[in-house]
Amino acid sequence: MSAGQTRGNGRMPDPDPPSSGPGLPGPSTAACENGVDARVNPGHEESRGRVAKRLAAIGLTLIVVVATALTAYTISLGPLPLQDAKALSTTVVDRHGKLLRAYAMADGRWRLPVSAQKDVDPTYLKLLFASEDQRFYDHHGVDPRALARAAIQFGSHGHIVSGGSTITMQLARLLEPRRQRSLHAKLRQIVRALELERKLGKDEILDLYLTLAPYGGKLEGIRAASIAYFGKEPKRLSLAEAALLVALPQSPETRRLDRHPEAARRGRDRVLDRMVSENVISAEDAAQAKAQPVPAFRKPMPILAPHAADQATAVVKDRPIIRLTLDASLQKVLEPLARDRAAALGPNISVGIIVIDNDSGDVLAHVGSADYFDERRAGQVDMTRAVRSPGSTLKPFIYGLAFEDGFVHPESLIEDRPVRFGSYAPENFDMTFQGTVPVRKALQLSLNVPAIVLLDRVGASRLSSRLKQAGGNLVLPKDEAPGLAMGLGGVGVTLQDLAQLYAGFPRLGTTKPLREIMTAEVLTAEDADTREPMRLMDPAAAWQVGNVLLGTPPPENAARNRIAFKTGTSYGYRDAWSVGFDGRMTIGVWVGRPDGAPVPGLIGRVAAAPILFDAFARSGKLPAALPKPPKGALIAGNSKLPLPLRRFRPIGELLRTGAEQAPHIQFPLNGSRIDVDRTAGPEAAVMPVKVSGGVLPLTMLVNGLPVGEIDSRRQRLIDPPGPGFARLTVIDATGAADTVVVRIQ
Repeated sequence: MSAGQTRGNGRMPDPDPPSSGPGLPGPSTAACENGVDARVNPGHEESRGRVAKRLAAIGLTLIVVVATALTAYTISLGPLPLQDAKALSTTVVDRHGKLLRAYAMADGRWRLPVSAQKDVDPTYLKLLFASEDQRFYDHHGVDPRALARAAIQFGSHGHIVSGGSTITMQLARLLEPRRQRSLHAKLRQIVRALELERKLGKDEILDLYLTLAPYGGKLEGIRAASIAYFGKEPKRLSLAEAALLVALPQSPETRRLDRHPEAARRGRDRVLDRMVSENVISAEDAAQAKAQPVPAFRKPMPILAPHAADQATAVVKDRPIIRLTLDASLQKVLEPLARDRAAALGPNISVGIIVIDNDSGDVLAHVGSADYFDERRAGQVDMTRAVRSPGSTLKPFIYGLAFEDGFVHPESLIEDRPVRFGSYAPENFDMTFQGTVPVRKALQLSLNVPAIVLLDRVGASRLSSRLKQAGGNLVLPKDEAPGLAMGLGGVGVTLQDLAQLYAGFPRLGTTKPLREIMTAEVLTAEDADTREPMRLMDPAAAWQVGNVLLGTPPPENAARNRIAFKTGTSYGYRDAWSVGFDGRMTIGVWVGRPDGAPVPGLIGRVAAAPILFDAFARSGKLPAALPKPPKGALIAGNSKLPLPLRRFRPIGELLRTGAEQAPHIQFPLNGSRIDVDRTAGPEAAVMPVKVSGGVLPLTMLVNGLPVGEIDSRRQRLIDPPGPGFARLTVIDATGAADTVVVRIQ
């Protein structure tokens, strides 16, 4: 029987027959001969497909179950407490965004807003990512590799060695603090981190982390920590400072600089060592950083412009960041100036300084007192807002209205001699009289008698109403009407209002309401300035006042003809003032006791003027030139002036006897409206002026400029100015005058 028959008779087959051999076809040969690959089992392949489908279904089911469970768990946690986390300390910043003052939150925490891109040194960010979350911008809230490392360490040590937390997970822990470290707490962080990544962008997450990270005590966020420990913003940090700020949140209480500086130093050095081991920094740089000492004390939060900040927070209630028009750099140099000068002047004396941008009316610096925290000097009283007697500082406005009315010129002569107005007899500060002086000199020397006789001519009520129209709120004694005494300080005014009025001189006759609080956090097109200019006086008159004040003798050792200024001293030496301007800005200075007590020898020229000139010097800018003379300004010496303008005569000298009458403009009437048809030719465009009374020759002035004499018939045809208000003045040979204001259209 053959071998083949033996196997065919029921013998067991060879358990491991050769796959091929001589005379035996291999699998490949069989496949070729039979048309079917002997190694492929169609039934087995179908079974494998079914298994794969089942596994996929199971996997999908697991994913759905896990996702459902995570969703349910997330819902059970409630919404993310982002609103509470976004609560910030109220911060007041200057026009460039620099911090002026921050206010602690209601519970005493300091938490300042921060942007990683704008406010933080890149060195710190590099160390932070290398130390805490190397793949921050690559993961979706959870770093699997970091978690795997943490799990392995937990399994081998039996406790948590490293948490494997990303910055997003750390933020989740800050949002919902948990003291215990457990797997459940870690799961909660993971779920919250995934939720944060869905709701916020990476930059938002980083900014929120940098705002909430703990730094010991009541300090939260990198800005609060950097300011408190280094006294500066975190925009520029040394390597040692950056490493320290990375280390502190890892153990904020045990590394508090004001309690455990040595522990903080060790934490900083460990961060530096790790950065060297990971080739983030060089060993030489690390060694230099380690040699730097760590601060052992907290620095106070900055308090610049405290009075302005207090006022802003009282007015603005709904913004965490309040932007003021102030310039922090200027404010920073003027506050020590006020403090040092007040200390030199004596006890209980305070100083107020305000700086205004002429063009915009924005307040650039606001020093409310010599020292905000000095109770003896009533430091928390804002003396720029206090109503005080202005002394002689209102005189330039008297002269300005006199120039505007056209009955006096800076080169006119005026008498400084004893004069009496009923029971009122003004006297000069030094109790002497100068005799006949130019009007220019009378203002520069602040002579009292010329100012009062001019005010008598201008009218105290008119001066009061004009200053009020320009934004100066004068406070008169109770039940009193404006009188001549207001020219020497018999009225109340604030330093802010006085400086606003003075800014009208370099603005050539208009003032602008002061602005200190911007309407937007960032100055944009939406923060458009809607403040309308207010009329103070004619441009030519305003320029003439500025030109006169530019020649006022300056304080000792100060340069001449650089700053136009005026000083003032109130009755009883209670207030010393100095207000000055150049072509760029106006600065007002007040010196005195906040309680109003007299200070013997307190004089504006001696006490306030040097502070004014020093304030201009500390601004860091050379004085800007005043505006050029406007069209229509009369520039001439006394001998070239029209005869009536060469010498001013008070009203008392203009009384007539017998048939003599003062000049009176009969046409046009005061306040009338005149229609001028300029299309009908030059002859039809003239305007007649008719006058009665007066001693010939009669001089005609239009808006303060002489246009010729009136003939013997006491009438003249004049070429009217352009549309708008025009002032027509007639002066006779004795200096008597009459003025009307008409509207040309």
